[in-house]
Amino acid sequence: MGDHCFHYDLPTVRDLAARNYSPHPIVYNISRSWLSFHRAMPELIVALFLVLIYGFGPIAGVLALAIHTSGVLGKFCADEIENAPKGPQMALSSAGANSLKVLRYAVLPHILPACIAYVQYIFERNIRTATVLGIVGAGGIGMELKGRWDIFDYGHVATILAIIFITVVVLEFFSQKLRNKAL
Repeated sequence: MGDHCFHYDLPTVRDLAARNYSPHPIVYNISRSWLSFHRAMPELIVALFLVLIYGFGPIAGVLALAIHTSGVLGKFCADEIENAPKGPQMALSSAGANSLKVLRYAVLPHILPACIAYVQYIFERNIRTATVLGIVGAGGIGMELKGRWDIFDYGHVATILAIIFITVVVLEFFSQKLRNKAL
């Protein structure tokens, strides 16, 4: 269909959390509950627990962000799948395509730009959140920021904040190019 389509064989939690592609209401409810559980856990609290388990360092921060991010992105993309236009799906189904082919060729190309936007936004948010997580010992640039703040090296603090800002701007630029290519 296009170069931007994914190779797609097995349904993911995101697909199972979409009512129209879940094989059974129980699977749908379990998938949605799983995503809600991940979304409900604030990264800061999860990072504090993970610091206790893994010690100070980036593993705790990465896992805390991954847990929350999987819930947010899973929910947003599942909602997009549920709200995708039914016309192309019905056309492929009537031509004999199974549900995974319908999902791959009718739904995913339609939702791809929105999902790219969600990923881009969450990635930017995670960069900012990683700063806060680093302050509590979960690694990353936040630990460096806190260390420089504690020794009153405000020039270095300003540099770190400028780098975070530039990173977000550069990510915005590249994600817009990717979204435009996907459209």
